[in-house]
Amino acid sequence: MALISIVIPVYFNAESLPELMKRLQGLSQRMKKHRFEFIFVDDGSKDHSLEVLKNLQAKDSRITVIQLTRNFGSNTAILAGLAHAKGQCAGFIAADLQDPPETLEEMIHLWEKGTPLVYAVRKSRQGDPFWTRFFARIFNYLFKKLVFGNFYEEGIGFFVADRKVIDFLVHCNEKNVHLIGLLLWSGFPSQCVYYNRVERIHGRSRWTFGKKIKFFIDAFTAFSYLPLRSCLVIGLILGIVSALYALLIIGLRIFGKVHVPGWSALMVVILLFSSMQFTMLGVIGEYLWRNFDATRHRPVYLVEKIWVPARKQSSKK
Repeated sequence: MALISIVIPVYFNAESLPELMKRLQGLSQRMKKHRFEFIFVDDGSKDHSLEVLKNLQAKDSRITVIQLTRNFGSNTAILAGLAHAKGQCAGFIAADLQDPPETLEEMIHLWEKGTPLVYAVRKSRQGDPFWTRFFARIFNYLFKKLVFGNFYEEGIGFFVADRKVIDFLVHCNEKNVHLIGLLLWSGFPSQCVYYNRVERIHGRSRWTFGKKIKFFIDAFTAFSYLPLRSCLVIGLILGIVSALYALLIIGLRIFGKVHVPGWSALMVVILLFSSMQFTMLGVIGEYLWRNFDATRHRPVYLVEKIWVPARKQSSKK
């Protein structure tokens, strides 16, 4: 008998939590040979999610509730939950019920057979709006082509992992963490389970455009340098444009179309050297940002309070 830890990041999910817990309890009933703990991480919700979680905990002693001081983002909230997980196997799932919790059963079976890491890969995401699917498809394609060739182009929704994998994630202690990217980078043997992402019924998505942009930036800066390297691309493009424009100016000068002495040479020098400076600033920026980020020793997240079964426990900050 193993202890299975399931982490659930919560952000404005008060409406879906009772049904989610009911389905997780059904999962534990079907897998009676294992013990379960359910770790809910309130990631700065401003609705009554915390009250709902405390009520659920009063009815099920396997629930632990962690309240963060503010909204740190879903990846960080998952990491906070994993840091408090005690199971030999642990995983996470979203609280909005678009990813069916029943998928965890097949994933745990694969873990039982010795697979240390099991991904839940989306077979379809018809439950999402068109533009969400469109941009997700672009991100997944770029992430596979430019960063990890073993990434699933359909997109990874959640995962179940062995204790040694969880310990690796927790001990990385990275800022702006991208958990799926870290797992792919780690090289642990893995398998996948496919599932259909369903339409959202409870509440509305808080996955705003700004958060999607940050997720995109976090994913690529952590493993590919792409955002800062775009400075290099822009510099090179400007350099090419400047060179073509310089040729045009030289041609006009040769054919006597430019009547201002020294103007042609001045324009060529300014254009070429400006683009070169842009390129060099991009190169310096790649190294400067990484050194700066590595020197800051801020905690990845802050816990406001932890509610453990049958008693309350103050957080460690």
